Amino acid sequence: MGAAQLILASASPRRRELLSRLGLEADAILPAEIDETPHKQELPRDYARRMAREKAQAISADGHVLAGDTVVAVGRRILPKAEDAATARQCLELLSGRRHRVLSAIVLKSPDGTLREKLSETIVRFKRLSETEISAYLAGGEWHGKAGGYAIQGAAEGLIQRIDGSHSGVVGLPLYETRAVLKAAGFDIG
Repeated sequence: MGAAQLILASASPRRRELLSRLGLEADAILPAEIDETPHKQELPRDYARRMAREKAQAISADGHVLAGDTVVAVGRRILPKAEDAATARQCLELLSGRRHRVLSAIVLKSPDGTLREKLSETIVRFKRLSETEISAYLAGGEWHGKAGGYAIQGAAEGLIQRIDGSHSGVVGLPLYETRAVLKAAGFDIG
């Protein structure tokens, strides 16, 4: 299926770079603008799936629309995307020395409206972070706009003791699951 159009419903340069690891490049980048407010009592797994689904459905285009959402969760609590240093600090203090889950949902919407969905779940454990380590990480600015206030593909990786699951899923696009939905839709991926 070399001629099928692939539209990425995300402006994330990380998702574009990860997609290229599968030998694919999006024909168009159309970020979905949706309300990302969690519903009351919504569980992290359900929220991640709903966000990816709503992003895919928000894009009207000829071709296959690939959308994703990554959620950092501590128990039933969904951590926010850090838009300021105070929020990032709160997230890092909460994650310090403990395990948390990163749920990365992807949805591929076919031109006929069929949805193919997958969810990656990864367990991440930060070392116990000192005030100096938190301050140094915040000073680097990588946290901005990141779920849970950190980017595993940057300096935060040096603060992570253990990861069980998909590294690419924590970055924002689980490659194993993405490859599976694209192959099921007929994309030629080796």
